[in-house]
Amino acid sequence: MLRYLTAGESHGAVLTAIIEGMPAGLSLAGDYINRQLARRQGGYGRGARMKIESDTVRFLSGVRGGLTLGSPITLQVENKDWDNWSGVMSPEPDGRVGERVVTRPRPGHADLAGAMKYRHGDIRNVLERSSARETAARVAVGSVARRLLEELGIKIVGRVVRIGGTEAVAGSLDMEELAAEMAGSQLQCADPDAEQRMIAEIDQARKAGDTLGGIFEINAYGVPAGLGSYAQWDRKLDGRLAAAVMSIQAVKGVEIGLGFAAAGQAGSLVQDEIFYGQDRGFYRMTNRAGGIEGGVTNGEVVVLRAAMKPIPTLYRPLRSIDLITKEPVEASVERSDICAVPAACVIGEAVVAWEIAAACVEKCGGDSLAELKDNWHNYLLYQRQV
Repeated sequence: MLRYLTAGESHGAVLTAIIEGMPAGLSLAGDYINRQLARRQGGYGRGARMKIESDTVRFLSGVRGGLTLGSPITLQVENKDWDNWSGVMSPEPDGRVGERVVTRPRPGHADLAGAMKYRHGDIRNVLERSSARETAARVAVGSVARRLLEELGIKIVGRVVRIGGTEAVAGSLDMEELAAEMAGSQLQCADPDAEQRMIAEIDQARKAGDTLGGIFEINAYGVPAGLGSYAQWDRKLDGRLAAAVMSIQAVKGVEIGLGFAAAGQAGSLVQDEIFYGQDRGFYRMTNRAGGIEGGVTNGEVVVLRAAMKPIPTLYRPLRSIDLITKEPVEASVERSDICAVPAACVIGEAVVAWEIAAACVEKCGGDSLAELKDNWHNYLLYQRQV
């Protein structure tokens, strides 16, 4: 079983993640993960912190000579701004924790709810962990999973399909065409005309001190039928994917395949009819289910979309109430982005990669990559013979 935990604060010394269950013998390099971390930091509309940080990963355990050992993998991402925060965020009682105290909760954040839950008088104790900075660790973890999936012939590609009021043309689902259409995009968008309108909306929001949300789509190619399970609620792969993507900060909605649109259509227009060919085996002419039926993959491309709300940290702050004085105030202002939908898309790729990799390991097992691949190839051979 694959599992992981992350730890660390937004302005702490490091972000850390521990991965357990990754098979031995997987080729894994820091540069591979660093490329994904750089993608997370990119995208038009990002804030000033992305100019400070240049995320790189360091392996502290579980990897030797470029290969995983089968033991727990510890990943560390340093926060480059730590020198400016070492006193404020010090774990020692003689630090400067009394500085930069936050008592004005921001609407839309975990600020007030978190302070009430843990009885904090300084909201910094909440926002430092609830911050989307935590997702750097999840992208590092998801990159390890992505590397495993590559060995099994599975690839994950995400794209931005909407920012603000601008929606991109759906375009092709073909993996190579999709990658080519997004080459050079500042927003990970496959529609160049729509991207220019999105950029204009972001510029307008920046001038107004506002923020923008949007929708991103994740596609998983090469996923065979049979991952996940219908036998128990918590083993359904669509449920696990939805939970993983919903856990990304600011994501407020998730759909698979037709999703919400299916609710307004007749059943005959929603299901995917089944066909069989000697060369292809079972297949569908449509993919309205998004590659999952009954919690189990059906052999088609897994298609998932997520709606991200506008980031609630505004440079034109909203009304709030001071946590201590109970007086009306303007909400606190922290460094933030105008639009982080492209970054959320990269994070979405990472968490989807993790859940699919976990389902692959559950299905085919193996303490080493060689054993896993043997089991995997035997399963694929069985499917071609059905």
